[in-house]
Amino acid sequence: MSKGAKTSNVVRYNIWGYIFLIPFIVVFAIFQLIPLISTIYNSFFEHYIEGLSEVGPNFVGMANYVELLKHGDIFKYFGNTMIMWVAGFIPQIIVSLLLAQLFSDPSLKLKGKPFFQTVIYLPNLIMASAFAMLFFTLFSDGGPINSMLLNMHVISKNIKFLGNVGTARGLVALMNFIMWFGNTTILLLAGMLGIDTSLYEAAEVDGATSTQVFFRITLPLLRPILIYVMITSLIGGLQMFDVPQILTSGEGSPVGSTMTLIMYLNKNLYSKNYGIGGALSVYLFIITGILSLIVFKFNQKGDK
Repeated sequence: MSKGAKTSNVVRYNIWGYIFLIPFIVVFAIFQLIPLISTIYNSFFEHYIEGLSEVGPNFVGMANYVELLKHGDIFKYFGNTMIMWVAGFIPQIIVSLLLAQLFSDPSLKLKGKPFFQTVIYLPNLIMASAFAMLFFTLFSDGGPINSMLLNMHVISKNIKFLGNVGTARGLVALMNFIMWFGNTTILLLAGMLGIDTSLYEAAEVDGATSTQVFFRITLPLLRPILIYVMITSLIGGLQMFDVPQILTSGEGSPVGSTMTLIMYLNKNLYSKNYGIGGALSVYLFIITGILSLIVFKFNQKGDK
């Protein structure tokens, strides 16, 4: 076969690759690219509903961006979001690492591993709204938790779990931890099972302790999975909405301490303030990109 015929066959096969990419490109353009461009476009206009009349759209340039920074609410709600994400992510990654280590250690000979792995993953399959409604009922002023504590004489009067800044944020963080630690455990477990067992055998021959093996072998080789988990969890944390929205009836109470960026965005979109909503969406996009890049670069330096 001549060189020209071989090149022709390669080109013919490449065409099929591009054809199979067409559905993805169409879906991406319709549901992500066009909305993204539309959001950025709307962020430069004044457009909202006032009473029964509609104001705009009037081109205002960067006024919506300046307005968000001037009021400072975006910084407050960003702080709320990060506090609740960190409070849920730290125990999540610690518990997931411990469980993954237990499940992957052949010397422990644990029975029923598939059953326990399935059980810890089940909360990830439950809708966040259902979780939020459950916790709202359990921790309400006259709910089962308060009743149980009163009957046990642990407290003398009902605790306002949703009326205190610390407990309200703690409940949101607890729900995020319960919903996602199973998924993180499975990802870390898959990474640990992919590590060459000869490394562990060599470390054992050299007299390394289990703690040294974990920190010197397991954790460094898990770095790519940890980066993936951290970035995806960070993106999910910045998009935190349904749990605090339902738990606080959309008010972010008490005193706005559980109001997240997406809840703030939802309030603007609900009031038809498309200009501010678009500007806030762009800010959120930029914040997500910057934080993800920082996490990636920080771990990349660790690799070097």
